[in-house]
Amino acid sequence: MAGYVCTIAGGKGGVGKTTTAVNVGAGLQELGYDVAVVDADLGMANLGAMLSVEPEKSLHEILAGNAAVSEALTDAAGGLTVIPGEQSLEAFADADPAKLRKVIKTLRNAYDVVLIDTGAGLSHEVAVPLGLADGIVLVTTPDDVAVGDTVKTAELAERIDGEVIGAIINRVTRHTDVADIADRFAFPLLAVVPDDPQATTDEPLVLNRPESPAADAYLRLTDALEGLFFEGATVEEDVDTIVDDSWFVDEEEVTDADADEEESGGVFGLFN
Repeated sequence: MAGYVCTIAGGKGGVGKTTTAVNVGAGLQELGYDVAVVDADLGMANLGAMLSVEPEKSLHEILAGNAAVSEALTDAAGGLTVIPGEQSLEAFADADPAKLRKVIKTLRNAYDVVLIDTGAGLSHEVAVPLGLADGIVLVTTPDDVAVGDTVKTAELAERIDGEVIGAIINRVTRHTDVADIADRFAFPLLAVVPDDPQATTDEPLVLNRPESPAADAYLRLTDALEGLFFEGATVEEDVDTIVDDSWFVDEEEVTDADADEEESGGVFGLFN
């Protein structure tokens, strides 16, 4: 049976798309699935650097017609298979996004899950992965511009018949108005991931710091996605927004105002 293709997208750069792809991929690998992660951010590829791997061939070379998919498959932490990209302008200029269709078709037949990490914006190179996916997970931070760009990405996906499963919000603090952000979405909010400055910078976080709040959020998200990908679960009936108030409470810093806020439902009133 062909594998499930999930595109990780978001309209703004730096919101955590690659981090999400890596941690969900590592989580699914831990659950026993064979997972491939493809760095389809053709302009700003950073998957290889994040995982400290140096591929013999890159996605850009495949898309330029200078390498086969098998030559670019690279082993990474946790048993993941990745296809990193390049960062040079020359490689970007030579890469043909349309050839990504053949790459994903090849990987779909060889892996249980294929995660496509995309770039920012609303370009053709972003639209192609949206159209190839069985499901799309959108990633944003609480930043107003990032949220707006995520909404635009969802609108683009709808125009090309892409299916948005839902969104996650990264770098959430106990002062983030999650309910207000969720109200701007015409799609489900799958999870919030806490801002976790104490967590290791060595990715995947779910392997290197599994006890951290951010890793806990990613692992819970992975469990939910497993149900959506393989077990016939639906967001509407089987998935509640993944959030845990304990992720956002620092007992040494809680003020009387914070305590009053928590008693009244806090910033997560929508989910309490």
